Amino acid sequence: MRYGYWLPIFGGWLRNVEEEQMAATWEYASKVAIRAEQIGFDLTLVAELNLNDIKGVEAPALDAWSTAAALAAVTKTQEIMVAVRPTFHNPALLAKQAANIDRIAGGRLSLNVVSSWWADEARKYGVQFEQHDDRYARTEEWLEVVNSLWQRDHVTHEGHYYRIEDNVLQPKPAPTHPRPLLYAGGESEAAKSLIARTCDGYVMHGDPPAKIRERIEDMSARRERLGLPWLLYGVAAYSIVRDSEREAEAERARITDVQSSAAGYANYQQWLSGTKLEQQVSLEEYSVSNRGLRSGLVGTAEQVKAQIAEFEAVGVDFLLLQCSPQLEEMERFATAILTPGRTPGPPDPLTGEQKRNRA
Repeated sequence: MRYGYWLPIFGGWLRNVEEEQMAATWEYASKVAIRAEQIGFDLTLVAELNLNDIKGVEAPALDAWSTAAALAAVTKTQEIMVAVRPTFHNPALLAKQAANIDRIAGGRLSLNVVSSWWADEARKYGVQFEQHDDRYARTEEWLEVVNSLWQRDHVTHEGHYYRIEDNVLQPKPAPTHPRPLLYAGGESEAAKSLIARTCDGYVMHGDPPAKIRERIEDMSARRERLGLPWLLYGVAAYSIVRDSEREAEAERARITDVQSSAAGYANYQQWLSGTKLEQQVSLEEYSVSNRGLRSGLVGTAEQVKAQIAEFEAVGVDFLLLQCSPQLEEMERFATAILTPGRTPGPPDPLTGEQKRNRA
């Protein structure tokens, strides 16, 4: 199992807790990233939203791509998985930008491709916002352009959304890999079909291991039908590790005390209307983004380790943790859960047969 974390670019993850002692600043984010590497975390996910959907639209939120470039220069081992939304980025310019950051990072950059969901944000930033399946159609063509530019020069592309003429992109991404890994998430048929055809990894919202097993089996079957290698599978999770179960449950109760007047409540309603999730998200789960509490990493160290073992048994390759306050809780998680002296490492995908044997 690899362990990742969401970089705290929004000043926290809790919609019902106003102050989490984790400022949305480069100073705090870089401190978290550097320390995370020291205590054994393998990767960070840098979300991309120009508005703050956790603390409200008037609260600060760091830019994903300039932050990722800065992280590439101050870290050494962790994978930098930066979110990218095709509706906000010309594919040729993004391919150039990503290749340069990948070089700075020594081949540690990966992309989490997100097909957008927030109509108000798009309007406020002057970006076209399309219907759900149209956004995925744009994403597929966008990926085709980016991959082509990373692989060769003198690329010409004439499609429905983009036109590129005789493009030369140099330097290419770091020579340590063919190209940066591509991850994506989504539960609609359009999303799953696109990911199965075009990506290297599938990133899922939080859910119990049994539900995650169903998704992994579905996506693995899709890949096998296409004759493609198995995907890497990641799951979002919110962690609460305490000395006793009672202490852990008290913290869960504190952070899920729903305040419908909270600044992020309206943004949450837009997220629900802009997605096609398989399951209804409860009002309590609104408190923590990405259904993180459903993953069940709440309890004593022994309970959390047992839950992680179940995720590993069903084929999960990495966890993406949120916690609050981030730095202190990541220290607690590392001490209680991670093997002392653990060295972070790059993705190491198993073959389909290895995963079947492990499960």
